[in-house]
Amino acid sequence: MTSDVLRSRVLLRDANLLVLDKPAGLPVHPGPRTGVTLEALLPGLRFGLRHVPALAHRLDRDTSGCLVVARHPKALSRLGRLFVAGRIEKTYWAVVAGAPASDAGTIELKLRKATAPQGWRIVVDPVAGQAAVSAWRVLGRGDGITWLEIRPLTGRTHQIRVHLASQGWPILGDPAYGGSGPSLSMALLSRRIAVPYWEGRPPVTAEAEPPAEMQPFLTRCGWVA
Repeated sequence: MTSDVLRSRVLLRDANLLVLDKPAGLPVHPGPRTGVTLEALLPGLRFGLRHVPALAHRLDRDTSGCLVVARHPKALSRLGRLFVAGRIEKTYWAVVAGAPASDAGTIELKLRKATAPQGWRIVVDPVAGQAAVSAWRVLGRGDGITWLEIRPLTGRTHQIRVHLASQGWPILGDPAYGGSGPSLSMALLSRRIAVPYWEGRPPVTAEAEPPAEMQPFLTRCGWVA
């Protein structure tokens, strides 16, 4: 991945923010085993401004789709307040193993980070966990798999992955939470984001297309490109 390739994945650009279509497999921040990170490529996305863009939030390494980047410090501050207040609307698509009995619902399960010698993971903990809420609905069903739309009403780490796995519907390609299967990458897409940046104006919106590896599973569930 290079800055030029990332520039080609800009879904929206205005004076205050960018929305990028982050590819699956690209880590957002550096870690002990990361190579190139999205954060390291941001200096190449100035588009004429003097400030280096800054991440307004994050996506998991293996999640693709809409990611918001602030183009200057004032925008970063404003976006931070909007995210904390829960005013930015995030919509995800996932293809999961299994079949929900109903067509829509809400998952409310508290989550916490559990650390072990082999690493960390997020677990459901009704006592010590932080509140986490995910609304979901079925968009299509296939042979043993289901296409879901998820709207996280809170922003906990791995929230969607753990919430869906807790119901017996792990995301395809997510071995960390039981979704090992035929998908070569995790079938989780940050499909759409809506940012009410200015009061009294329509929100700034962007939408990402499903990555190529996710499309065959969506097609099995009735998606038409």
